[in-house]
Amino acid sequence: MMTLPSLAGQSWLESPCLRRVFSAISAAGGEARVAGGAVRNALLGEPVADVDVATTLLPEQIMRAGKAARLGVHPTGIEHGTVTLTCDGTPYEVTTLRVDAETFGRKARVEFTSDWERDARRRDFTVNALYCDAGGKIHDFVSGYRDILRKRIRFIDDPHARIKEDYLRILRFFRFHARYGSGVPDRDGLAACVKHRKGLDQLSAERVHQEFFKLLVAPRATPTLRVMARAGILEHVIPYKDQFTALARMGKADAVLGLAPDPLCRMMLIAADPDDLKDRLRLSNDEGKRIEGMASAPVLSPKLREREQRIILYGMGVQAWKDGVRLAWARSRAAAHDAAWTRLFGLPERWPIPALPVSGRHLMNLGYPAGPTLGELLRQMEDWWIASDFQPSKQELLAKFVGAEERGK
Repeated sequence: MMTLPSLAGQSWLESPCLRRVFSAISAAGGEARVAGGAVRNALLGEPVADVDVATTLLPEQIMRAGKAARLGVHPTGIEHGTVTLTCDGTPYEVTTLRVDAETFGRKARVEFTSDWERDARRRDFTVNALYCDAGGKIHDFVSGYRDILRKRIRFIDDPHARIKEDYLRILRFFRFHARYGSGVPDRDGLAACVKHRKGLDQLSAERVHQEFFKLLVAPRATPTLRVMARAGILEHVIPYKDQFTALARMGKADAVLGLAPDPLCRMMLIAADPDDLKDRLRLSNDEGKRIEGMASAPVLSPKLREREQRIILYGMGVQAWKDGVRLAWARSRAAAHDAAWTRLFGLPERWPIPALPVSGRHLMNLGYPAGPTLGELLRQMEDWWIASDFQPSKQELLAKFVGAEERGK
């Protein structure tokens, strides 16, 4: 039998607020353990952010225990056994041990239990079904620690049953593999995902959006997406084109530039129908505008003269420029550390976009009435200013376009 490590002494586990949660549950006669992602990340040596707690107490008992300990009490998901306890602004989701009596995709009718193993076996993957008690002892009912060591994402028990409980688990399987796994995906899990891939068509766009974006920015997104494409799964997420080499190049360039992975840019690289993305994935208005900007952007290249670059940047804006450079760089054959592309990307820092020195208010102060004539004059001024490489001053613009009598008013 594998010897499990201890998490005793870890700073997140020793947090005074988490200790208060443990104490509150213990004082009420219950047992509490940290569950899921926090334990997984700690064992992987990754940062621990949200800490979720599982307990033998029923939801009403959790609420009473929290109030008795003067913690904030919020019944955020009480029908599923979850109460959020807060301490100094830090939330802890505390959930009663449970089993799924019936599943309805994201939702389920649950029954509460005091059996830790039954609670573990209702979860999706073995690496997400680990528990840690207040003393740092790991409790592993499904060989999750072995899979962490192997960097293997594996469904708990029958992968077909786990997937049919919620088809989003197909995407989660690949997302977790791209984030925490190595090598090829688990064979049985992959086969089950292939068999049930049409179930992805039943999911809400919002849920697919959230999960797919997390997959796109994972460290091993490119090889994982290749697997999904070969398996006939990716086409149930978005219509795609084989731009995985470009996607890998973008990842390398991002690393050189110190940029966080951008899911919109990455998705745009492989999307076969960009115009379909906003509705297909229920993108926000801001995300939709960025997609439109990427789709309509001119092809950017370091071969453009700097003056041409400035004109294009002025018309596009900083966000669209950086999106456009990232996409064009990825589609080129240039190396990730290419100096010319790096300089092109950095143009907005070297040359902050200037504002036209003359405004409509300036012209109205000179006696021009608001309306089409004023707008046309401003447009002519801007065109000349841009053609003059943004150099003319306010005085020079007025001297060229406004009569001497009006300038003297």
